[in-house]
Amino acid sequence: MNLAIAFARSATDHQDSPALFWGEVEFSYRELRDRAAAMGSLLQTTLEVREGDRVAIWLKNCPEFTFVVLGILWAGAVVVPINNFLKADEVSHVLNDASIEILITDESTRESWERLVEATPGLKIWAVEGVADLPESTLPACATRRANDLAVIIYTSGTTGKSKGAMLTHGNLLANIHSCRQVLMAVDSDRFIVLLPLFHSFMLTVGFLLPLMVGGSILLIRSLHPAKNILQEIFLRGGTILPAIPQFFRTLALAGVPAGFPVRLCVSGAAPLPVEILREFNAKVPGVPLLEGYGLSEASPVVSINPVHGPWKAGSIGLPIPDVEVSVQDEQGQLLEVGVTGEICVRGANVMLGYWNQPEETARAIVNGWLRTGDVGHRDIEGYFYITDRKKDMLLVNGINVYPREIEEIIYQYPGVKEAAVVGLKDPRKGEQPVAFVVPTEGVFLDERAFVAFLKDRLADYKVPRKVFPMLALPRNATGKVLKTQLRQSTF
Repeated sequence: MNLAIAFARSATDHQDSPALFWGEVEFSYRELRDRAAAMGSLLQTTLEVREGDRVAIWLKNCPEFTFVVLGILWAGAVVVPINNFLKADEVSHVLNDASIEILITDESTRESWERLVEATPGLKIWAVEGVADLPESTLPACATRRANDLAVIIYTSGTTGKSKGAMLTHGNLLANIHSCRQVLMAVDSDRFIVLLPLFHSFMLTVGFLLPLMVGGSILLIRSLHPAKNILQEIFLRGGTILPAIPQFFRTLALAGVPAGFPVRLCVSGAAPLPVEILREFNAKVPGVPLLEGYGLSEASPVVSINPVHGPWKAGSIGLPIPDVEVSVQDEQGQLLEVGVTGEICVRGANVMLGYWNQPEETARAIVNGWLRTGDVGHRDIEGYFYITDRKKDMLLVNGINVYPREIEEIIYQYPGVKEAAVVGLKDPRKGEQPVAFVVPTEGVFLDERAFVAFLKDRLADYKVPRKVFPMLALPRNATGKVLKTQLRQSTF
């Protein structure tokens, strides 16, 4: 079994059902399958792509993105999605690292083509315009690709250095899709609302592959601004499952949701969900569960989620999804007891093969069969897991562990705070000191003395930020993660 065969079977079972919505345009499963086959044929015949070749996609969200991904899989090649917010030099790193010979993009990136070709010997660039008009093809599904063959290389966000390519097999992704189908109770009548970029592992699995494998629909949102555009499309097409980032759910709560909201389930991923945002959403959008989940590209990506029918625990990433094990371990790989903080580790069929061409990094990441996530957290008596922080973000203040997320959760409780991030500032006496970057709600003035007094009343003295930097916005990558490395650099 592979992803192309799984999609082809789903398309056969749901030929006349809608597979993809894009504004006023609608594609049935038959149309999507025909374009995937035609794309696969083009790759094999015109572009001379062979099974196992890496093919890069550098596109914004659009129907062509879906045709191309499915076409690459259909041809038996490996999908390498590239962050469409990257600049030419950053794209060159991915192209060279993965030995890419074919880059599929569109005319909007043309000004970068010459630089990319110069930096990547042998690179061929193919513009995707017109792919919707490719002739039908009778190309069979790539039956020779098996579960343990490479399907996708997802490059991590690289917030602390050069990005690494997580190698995901057909089996990794199929396993994660199967598990997500169970925990989300996804059925063929579901319509998944896609706001986030499809190049991101969260959307690639949950917003794209999952609905297609269950016979559901993808509601690819064409315009994200203003928020009412999104709401209009959700109502028009009857969107039922909404995976997004925490910031969007706060925006949705502030905008207000009219009666008759068709969404039955919201899933927060890609970044931690502050408890205050969850509380605000529950108050403003009653009756629609907002479930915090957890995952990482190296795990295809979903690892855990709060159960659809509860119990839901604020601040928790929930329970491991079916067929995935989660543990808390110390530096030596010893399993830790309930309530003890350590590194979150993951084991299951969803865990990557390793990092592309980086055996040493792979050996550091996968130890004794466990993926060491780099996230710090603990487990409660009922088996729910909690992420305290990133291991690399943890501060040592006078030798005491300080977790920025704990401080951020308190900051979010202060009236008028829209966003917040805490990082460590080197201190010659105490090792490190926490500093806070705060974005006030529009029109709100942040009184620093009152703000610090609020924190002092709720945090141990050594956890109270020594400096507060008001900002217009926090620096984020394309998937909503705060670029804390950039914030640390701005404090020196």
